[in-house]
This record gives sequence, C-alpha cells and structure tokens, in this order.
Amino acid sequence: MSSPTITTTDDLAARAAAALDACGVDAALRTTPGGGHAVRTPITGGAIATVDATRLPAPGPAVTHAAEVFATWRATPAPVRGRLVKRLGELLNTHRADLGALVTLEAGKIPSESDGEVQEMIDVCDLAVGLSRQLHGRTMASERPGHRLSETWQPLGPVAVITAFNFPVAVWAWNTALALVCGDPVVWKPSERTPLTALASCALLARAADDVGAPAGLVQVVLGGAETGRALVDDVRIPLVSATGSTAMGRLVAPRVAARFGRTILELGGNNAAVVTPSADLDLAVEAATFAAAGTAGQRCTTLRRLIVHEDVADAVVDGIAARFAQLPIGDPFAQGTLVGPLIDGTSEERVHDAIARSLADGGTLVSGGTRRLQDAAPDAHYLEPALVTMPAQTAVVREETFGPLLTVLRYRDLDEAIALHNDVPQGLSSGIFTRDQAEAERFLSAEGADCGIVNVNAGTSGAEIGGAFGGEKETGGGRECGSDAWKGYMRRMTSTVNYSGRVALAQDVEFGG
Repeated sequence: MSSPTITTTDDLAARAAAALDACGVDAALRTTPGGGHAVRTPITGGAIATVDATRLPAPGPAVTHAAEVFATWRATPAPVRGRLVKRLGELLNTHRADLGALVTLEAGKIPSESDGEVQEMIDVCDLAVGLSRQLHGRTMASERPGHRLSETWQPLGPVAVITAFNFPVAVWAWNTALALVCGDPVVWKPSERTPLTALASCALLARAADDVGAPAGLVQVVLGGAETGRALVDDVRIPLVSATGSTAMGRLVAPRVAARFGRTILELGGNNAAVVTPSADLDLAVEAATFAAAGTAGQRCTTLRRLIVHEDVADAVVDGIAARFAQLPIGDPFAQGTLVGPLIDGTSEERVHDAIARSLADGGTLVSGGTRRLQDAAPDAHYLEPALVTMPAQTAVVREETFGPLLTVLRYRDLDEAIALHNDVPQGLSSGIFTRDQAEAERFLSAEGADCGIVNVNAGTSGAEIGGAFGGEKETGGGRECGSDAWKGYMRRMTSTVNYSGRVALAQDVEFGG
C-alpha cells in the first residue's frame, strides 16, 4: 500500500512559510536574493526555504554573548529561571501544530510522530519547571565539632548543544529546558537539514524571554557544518558540549573537549536488540517490533535493528513481522493513513541497500522489503519498504548500526546465548525482552543481563519517557539527558565547610603548630 501522490514542493514550501510566520521567525532570515542555505524536504527532495545564515551569529560571537549573559542568568534565582521555561512550554503548546508541521517537513516524520516530539518538548518543560525548585544539595555530618559540611550545585556556564536531524527539536528541548533552569545559556547548532525547526523554537523562546523579562539571547542558533561544530567543541568558554550523532562524530568530539578539560554528554550510535522468548505474547512482540523497526523509517537512535528469537517461535515471529511490514502504508507523511515516510536522503538509502547486500553475502536471507517506492511520484525522494533479513550468525554487518528500516532476525537456543548475542555489539543504547517468565525478565534486567542504558520488558526499544534519564553505554557515549538526576550534568558541584566553632580544628585529627 502507498499514497498515489506526493504533495508538491510548492505546497510544502507554503506550509513551511505559514508555520514559520506563526512562530514569529523573522522573515529576513528567509529572504536571501543572493543565495543562502537551501532547506530541502525529504518528502519530495525539493527546496522549501532558504535561510540567510549571515544573519545568524558566528560561533565565536555567539559564545561571547552567552558568556556575558551567563553573568546575569546564574545570579537569577532558579525558581525565577523556571518561569522562562514555564512560559516556553505554554508557547510550545499553543504552536504545537506549527512546530509539528515543520518537523514533518524537514525530517519526514508522519504527523503523529512529529506531534509526539513536540509533546516531549512540552513535557520536559514541565519537568524542568519542577526541578527549578528542587536543585537540591545535601548536608553531611562533619567529623569536626562546630563545623557544617555541605554540597551545593552551581550553574556551570554556556552549553553547546549539537543536534541531529531525526529529532530536530526534542533533543534540543531535553538539554535546553534543564540547562536554563540550572542557570546556563545555550548555543545551539542544529543539523543543517533541519534549521527551520531550530529558528522556530528559538523564536518562541525569545518571545517567552520577553514575556517574563528574562535576558535576550539566552539561546542562540548557529548554522553550519563541521567547521562550526569544531569551533564550539574547541571553545574553552564552553564547559559542556552535548552532542547527538554518530559514533564517528563522538570519536572526534570527545577527545577535543577532554583535551581542554571540558565535559561532554554524548548520545551516539544505537544497534538495539530485543529478545523474544518461547513464553512471550507473540502478537505483542510482533506489534512492538514492527513500530520499533519501521517507525520514523528506521531513523531513530532507538530503532530496533536486531531481533533475537528463540528457535521454537522464530518462524511464527518472522512470518508475523513480514506480514505487518507488507501492510505498512508508505508515502507522503502528510497523506491520511501513511505510517512510513521517506528516508532523509539518498545516502541513507544506499546504506540500507549495502547492509542488505553484505548480509546476503554472509549467508542471510532477505525475507521481504528493501525495495524503493514512489520513484515516479517523487524521483528525488527516497521511500523504502522496511526490510526483514534472517541471519545464521551475528556477522560484522549485523554488529554495525544501519540507520534505516532494516531488521535482522537471529535465532537462539537458551537465554545465556540470547544475552550473549544481545551484548556482542559495540553499542549499548536500548534493549528489550518479550517474556511472560518473571525469572527471565529479572535475569535480563540484572547485572548479568543487558548492558544497555535503557532496558525494556514487553515493550519495544524505541520511545522513552522524559522522567527517566536517556542515554546508553559503550560506543553510545555514556551520556544521560532529560529526566532523573540528569540535571547534575549541567551544574558544578561545590563542597563547602563552615567553621562556627571559633577555633581551628583540622580533619583526621591532624595537629599543626604549638
């Protein structure tokens, strides 16, 4: 099934302009008679807007302003800082349709996923507003009489946030809502593919700042490629770089920031797997696996890439997923009923085809999918049927992340083998197990089980709630964003001692002097 037509590029450009106007984006940023940064939509492959990047700050001046405004913002009480984020959440709610449309236009997501991403922004604003009154320190018992020993948390400084195309606004909000209540300005480098969502988000934040009397320029957008990213990564005035992208990108970012003793929050590659046991509810497992593998056209960091199925139920699971894949409506994400939109570009399509070819060369079988769709309707776009491959073993290609709709099925005999297969990859982001056996579930959740940062029981690998810290282990980077105590990453810890005894008392009963 597929949509017979694709919305024209002109109509999509008109939608983009209307959404940008509604969010209050300066029209001058989009009028570039002499050229500029062309924004292309994956829906048709055509240009829907042009951004005049010369009207945006360069990395150096942006960091200079962030450092200046930090002096004021860090001295603002945290609950007052929370008012800004509260107002931002209100404006996001008002303009959820506008932002959602821009996400679909730039990233190619179906509207329900785009709307869900905007909802994440609103939810994390709620979380951050609550945190603004709960940035708790602690008081410890001092070993010295007449002394008080405590820890407090202080604002860290300007934060660089580097985001990827697939979640163009949610990941920014995860970082920015927390950074702002913690007292940190933000310099944001969005993906070059998704600058419109960035401009719209920052326009709403600027309006929120004006409404509550917060300083201007607490969040700034810088647009550019690797050179812009390097400028932020290398700037000693930025104590924290939060970067989302490939493991290859992380290998470049981490040592450069560490060389100047800065901090990083890295959200990198995912090669996520789920185990299906003989006791599992197979209908539930198949349904969850279908969305986890095909949602966002497989372009989530939490996409299900590997399904490790017990040999007794493997045939039923493979048949069930193949049937579901065949029924997925593929096409224009704005068309009614579409569930799978386009890949971001041709390179992504080539990557999927290459992974399929290498899998077959390693003895795998292509069960279904992998075929390009809608070439006549959208020759410059890249729509792909989700592919299902069975493999006799976890070869090199299976251990790599394919950022697209490709699901590989492996068989296992016992849970030890399944866990070993699950963990035998360089990445460690999200995982799952489908079982009705409590012992199996607990084993998977134990120290001897899954080695990922996110572990699910009877749920797919994609989709995370903002209340829990998001991130993974190994080559996924080890960073944590959003919920739990992730706010501590945006602050510096201060241990303080107050001596009210009136005499000098050294720790560990040390004596010095006469």
